[in-house]
Amino acid sequence: MKPQATGNDDWYSSARNETHTERLDRNWLSLLQELRVVQTGVQLLTGFLLTLPFQSRFEELSDTQTAIYLATVMCSISATALLVAPVGMHRLLFRRHQLDQLVDAAHLCALIGLLLLGLALTGVVALIFSVVVGTLAASLAAGGVAALLLACWVILPLSARRNGPADEAPTDLGEAKQNS
Repeated sequence: MKPQATGNDDWYSSARNETHTERLDRNWLSLLQELRVVQTGVQLLTGFLLTLPFQSRFEELSDTQTAIYLATVMCSISATALLVAPVGMHRLLFRRHQLDQLVDAAHLCALIGLLLLGLALTGVVALIFSVVVGTLAASLAAGGVAALLLACWVILPLSARRNGPADEAPTDLGEAKQNS
């Protein structure tokens, strides 16, 4: 089964001297490397969160703090599941000649996983500041972390993408599929 070509294969062939399959392999390896960077952090965060209920001060949390904690745990566990999912997908699709589908699905899992990781990090900051110094400080700190993550993970990359060379091939898998 031959991989499905996209409208940008000519660009990749001339600019990078790679076939569609070589590009898929490169995209897969790049995605795996990115996931390696975040997987350890999200797994440590999840482990930390799962130990909190067994601490003596946990019973002192207000209803709001408990709600923040539970939402944060769910975001962290969901992020862990999504950021590890490409490994499971790869195992189930191994030798099935479905690298196109694997890269697309893993890309989507990574994006949603990063969104949930950002929410979990924001929730952790809100919970810690709420317990240590109060609600106002928690709101300010969580807002600051959310703004920082939004700036670094969304605004900066989209700005770079928008200001990049106009004659480059799309870098988003969704754009590449629309052009085919």
